[in-house]
Amino acid sequence: MSAVRQFRGAAQTASFAALAVGFMTGTAQADDACRFVTIGAATVRAATEAGIALEDGRTMQLAAIEVPNRTELPAGTVLTLKRLSTARETDRYGRLNAHVFIAADGAEQWLQSDLVSRGLARVSSRVGDPACARLLLAKEEAARAKKVGLWGEPVYVMGKAEDPAEVLKQRGRFALVEGKVLSVRESGGTIYVNFGRRWSEDFTVTIAKRNERTFTAAGLAPKSLNGRRVRIRGWIEERGGPWVEAARPEQIEVLGN
Repeated sequence: MSAVRQFRGAAQTASFAALAVGFMTGTAQADDACRFVTIGAATVRAATEAGIALEDGRTMQLAAIEVPNRTELPAGTVLTLKRLSTARETDRYGRLNAHVFIAADGAEQWLQSDLVSRGLARVSSRVGDPACARLLLAKEEAARAKKVGLWGEPVYVMGKAEDPAEVLKQRGRFALVEGKVLSVRESGGTIYVNFGRRWSEDFTVTIAKRNERTFTAAGLAPKSLNGRRVRIRGWIEERGGPWVEAARPEQIEVLGN
């Protein structure tokens, strides 16, 4: 039986052969919180660096999650593809963004949910629906608490905003960073969420002013973050110090004071 490899760490190899051929049971069914629209069926041709190549010629990315290594599914695996009702079907490169379901014991198993629950993927910065994002984030939190999969590997330990030099080592990568917001400032069309007083060196999150209403509607008015402890997810860039652009509310989780 072919293995489906989603993660290979220094101390662990995860095999998903049972999932790929539909023998896994129980825990990966889609929750009603996620409003899915069926795109159609597809068959896997091969895994490539660009994504999963389908027999019909399209290339697919797994929507809503970040998987550290190339996603591999056995050739010939039949998939049901869905998208969130609020999400785009393709990305700017023309690749299909889809939630993948695999038949198992008369039910459809949701691949994204299973990977996050097993600690083999992280919730991305662009889920596309707040309720579905909360569902996946809760599954990620449970996996992190159990230190399974990625969460048992030192390289995926949560970044600390108070240590910007360490966070900056993740430049160009998707990462999670926790810290206390020290100030929220506006300049021109940008809102700056600052985690330190040395703006040219410390960790900073930016929110475009045009997106402020979206964050406020999700209960994350930028100014309300001042003094709060939060978790940020996104791609680490460098603007003096480490920096993340937050374009969607699911990139910010309030953890408390």
